[in-house]
Amino acid sequence: STSLPYRSGVGLMLFNPQGLVFTARRIDTADAWQMPQGGIDEGETARDAVLREMKEEIGTDQAEILTETADWISYDLPADLVGKVWKGRYRGQRQKWFALRFLGSDADIDINKHEPEFAAWKWAKLDELPALIVPFKRQVYEAVLREFADLVAA
Repeated sequence: STSLPYRSGVGLMLFNPQGLVFTARRIDTADAWQMPQGGIDEGETARDAVLREMKEEIGTDQAEILTETADWISYDLPADLVGKVWKGRYRGQRQKWFALRFLGSDADIDINKHEPEFAAWKWAKLDELPALIVPFKRQVYEAVLREFADLVAA
């Protein structure tokens, strides 16, 4: 599986005015909560992709980009998932993560707009996030948290 490429994608850490982060429970995995993320389409920039994914997965684009991770952050799929996700074409993902400030209200959020990926959502504290994510993505979340931690203090 190490011969397979990484899928290029984006992730978004959406902060509300209280400094809490949007997180949602996946429809397909019990007890797996995550921040929204998705692939980058052909000819699309990472910045365009993160705004499109937010609109698709959360149902709103009422946000402004604050910053992005300096580097791409990669993770490998567990061996039992390689070949099952993304039609078996990728070994994992390399992602550019963005921090965004939510400018709307909770009423603007609609996780059932597109093809729903999430069953529920909530605002979570930053330090709760690594425990909510599936273990093979935990390192990604810890790296993103380190990079964006000062945004919460601000």
